[in-house]
Amino acid sequence: MVVANQKGGVGKTTTTVNLAASLALHGARVLVIDLDPQGNASTALGIDHHAEVPSIYDVLVDSRPLSDVVQPVMDVEGLFCAPATIDLAGAEIELVSLVARESRLQRAIQAYEQPLDYILIDCPPSLGLLTVNAMVAGAEVLIPIQCEYYALEGLGQLLRNVDLVRGHLNPALHVSTILLTMYDGRTRLASQVADEVRTHFAEEVLRTSIPRSVRISEAPSYGQTVLTYDPGSSGALSYLEAAREIALRGAAVHYDPQNAHGGHAPVGHAPVGHQNNQRSMSEGIQ
Repeated sequence: MVVANQKGGVGKTTTTVNLAASLALHGARVLVIDLDPQGNASTALGIDHHAEVPSIYDVLVDSRPLSDVVQPVMDVEGLFCAPATIDLAGAEIELVSLVARESRLQRAIQAYEQPLDYILIDCPPSLGLLTVNAMVAGAEVLIPIQCEYYALEGLGQLLRNVDLVRGHLNPALHVSTILLTMYDGRTRLASQVADEVRTHFAEEVLRTSIPRSVRISEAPSYGQTVLTYDPGSSGALSYLEAAREIALRGAAVHYDPQNAHGGHAPVGHAPVGHQNNQRSMSEGIQ
């Protein structure tokens, strides 16, 4: 699942790490790939990502195996992270001259042999080569949309990019999920934005929306997700419910792994390592 939106501050990283933790806490094996040079997802998961740490930069630019850079998240069993370092800031330029520059992440994921149920890729707030690499590697796009005035501005360009990648590089790619974030039920604006998004994207929008929450904002400063920082908070419960919706949707979809990604099961609903785990996964979360 590619978590993408070129607007900054809409909750991409927060959504990535908290959905990943929610799925892992219910028995799934989940990998978070941090493709944002700021490395916020790595910070939120308590993963060291200073300049000397092997990172996703080495995978993309130097063709290092993904297994060399993946680290387990200490607080949550079954959750793993491929961290980003500041080196990734220059990767957009370095990738331009490389062979098959758009599919380097896809090849790295295909060569990764550990069993996984979900891979969530946290994209930078741009539509450059890093985001294109994520879209080529993924099967689905999850778009967090902030419940603010500018919510739908720029979304058209993101959808056009998804169409371009689907047409030229990854026929399996589609926008499967839209999640409303920073929802404040006390304001009329939030309700209007939510209604407008649901009107435009009836099938894709999750019923669960993520509220504005101080706990969600505080958790990364302790190197934790909100699921471990304050499991009983409204933010934690909302992400658990959103993860449940995603898992149940996934159980209803069957992919033929032979027809996607050259014989590998696509990243997203169908588990990468053991395809028969969909039902038990959804039942566990239920």
